[in-house]
Amino acid sequence: MENKYDAIVIGAGMSGLACAIRLAMFDKNVLLVEKHSISGGLNSYYRRRNFDTKDFRLFDVGLHALTNYIEKGEKKKPFSKLLKQLRLKYDDFNLKPQSHSIIRFNNQDLKFDNDFETFKADIKNKFPDHYEEFLKLHEDILAFDELNLSIEYKASKDVLRSFISSEELVEMILCPLLIYGSAWENDMDYAQFVIMYKSIYLEGFSRPVGGVRTILNMLLDKYEALEGKLSFRTDIKKIHHKNGKVFAVETKKDEMLYADKVFSSAGIVETMNLCDIAHDYPIGKMSFMESIIMTDRKIKTDTFDTTIMFYNDSDKYSYEMPNKLYDDSSAVICIPDNYEKDITDGEGTFRITYMANYDMWKNLDKKDYKAKKEQVLNSSIELLKKQIPGFSELDVKFTDVFSPTTIKRYTYHEGGAVYGSEKKNRDGKTDIEGLYIIGTDQGFLGIVGAMLSGISIGNLYGLME
Repeated sequence: MENKYDAIVIGAGMSGLACAIRLAMFDKNVLLVEKHSISGGLNSYYRRRNFDTKDFRLFDVGLHALTNYIEKGEKKKPFSKLLKQLRLKYDDFNLKPQSHSIIRFNNQDLKFDNDFETFKADIKNKFPDHYEEFLKLHEDILAFDELNLSIEYKASKDVLRSFISSEELVEMILCPLLIYGSAWENDMDYAQFVIMYKSIYLEGFSRPVGGVRTILNMLLDKYEALEGKLSFRTDIKKIHHKNGKVFAVETKKDEMLYADKVFSSAGIVETMNLCDIAHDYPIGKMSFMESIIMTDRKIKTDTFDTTIMFYNDSDKYSYEMPNKLYDDSSAVICIPDNYEKDITDGEGTFRITYMANYDMWKNLDKKDYKAKKEQVLNSSIELLKKQIPGFSELDVKFTDVFSPTTIKRYTYHEGGAVYGSEKKNRDGKTDIEGLYIIGTDQGFLGIVGAMLSGISIGNLYGLME
């Protein structure tokens, strides 16, 4: 039969690429289909033109930080497992570790870097009466099997409060983990909390030189070397199933692609909608918008060397879809230049991320949309002036702002939901035999987590069965 494959993988994001590579490594006839013209999904890049100077800039989407940092040669860590499973070389990632990051609540700061002792010491210094409580929580985290695919869901705040009696410390510990991975409002599943805690606080942040394109090009080259098939601009209209089993996907060009196994990174809501069956998966509420600001020169690291700041203007963190266009009471401020402390020349880059309301943004007319984006940009610049010493002395040369509707347009996630549905499929299974969920809605988080999701589910159902 023409167009018959061992497996079809929907979506050429991190999880889809990793899944397709893993299957192709074992001589599976794999087709990877992508709706967009480039790979990456939620972690991609785009180009913008400066109409004053007529030049272009390439911007990363999503990648503030690559979590799960390891030094070369470290074993038995998620990143080392990724390298082994995909037969990739550590050096090819060309990683630059963070200087350090700050969680800033009102007038209280907590500092962490890629050495967990820094975080422990700062908690001991800032919250001395709660340090022993924190250590007991840490012991529980180390003993928890977050990769068990059959674990029942439970709220992280309930667990943290059972150990730590300081509500502010609970909120500060949760803040980076929520905004970098939670589909829930104001909380997250404890298994996902443990995944994020280990990946951020125990292992830490880094960034490849060249940004997300370094990772994507590496994965694409690997897949091409394995002679895997990849089809861009291929929009799936329907996933076909009969007697409870998947057998094909149909494109919007009415082409039938046949396979007994389909691995979808499109999101659980989107995947079930393609199956044309009733389901109870809710559309995620958490969406974001980001301002990217380029300046005539970089911030001097002897003035400000923080890589990422998790800013919040009070001692309580409101992680929820705002009831207005965007919420500037909290933000993630990322300074990518501070991954590379030895580089001082050239333009500076600042990225400011706010929580935002997709429904409100999608209902703006063109004129209001442009005006509100300008408002967000001005808010971001004012925040930088207040939080980054020396920023006001820099000249802004180039800016761009993307909104939740931009996310929906290029990732096709309903509601612009960056972290998918609140309801995950940990074991990757759906009610349709042969149809599996990989990526965000399977439950592994971050770029490394997304790739491990594609690998794990691919191994489990594409190679072992």
